[in-house]
Amino acid sequence: MAKAASEPAPGQWLAPQDFENVIRLTPLVSIDLVVRASDGRVLVGRRKYEPARNMFFLVGGRITKNESRTAAFKRLTREELGTEFPIEQARFLGVYDHFYPTNRFEREGFGTHYVVLGYELSLEPQTVNLPTEQHAEYVWKKESELLDSPEVHENTKAYFRTPRKA
Repeated sequence: MAKAASEPAPGQWLAPQDFENVIRLTPLVSIDLVVRASDGRVLVGRRKYEPARNMFFLVGGRITKNESRTAAFKRLTREELGTEFPIEQARFLGVYDHFYPTNRFEREGFGTHYVVLGYELSLEPQTVNLPTEQHAEYVWKKESELLDSPEVHENTKAYFRTPRKA
């Protein structure tokens, strides 16, 4: 008799073969963080992996199966910024579609589609403890620098091309 499949626990990553199938067959849901210092500069990191490898991108990540947005936000801020922040501290920016021709596994024949929940968080550079697992380097840039740079991914630039809500 075959073993019954079980669901992952909140925050638990899928096995690589399962994750590859998810990327190939469905959109992923994620959170992007526009981390803004009091002087207006925004934090971006140079991605180590596909999609968007070697491009500067906002910090953030996927929401896992059975994980609430609130729990995902806390986990992602802890993992991406070194400190856990509550979602209530951030301002919701909107929902964005990110389409990439590549995928994390660098397999031919399928890209990656994210449905992204954008949030803005105000933090000072000295308050973050940035990990190096996903990003090779980090920089704080003015919006104009982000928009002018060919090293900043278009999906990151989209956050600064749309009119800001008051």
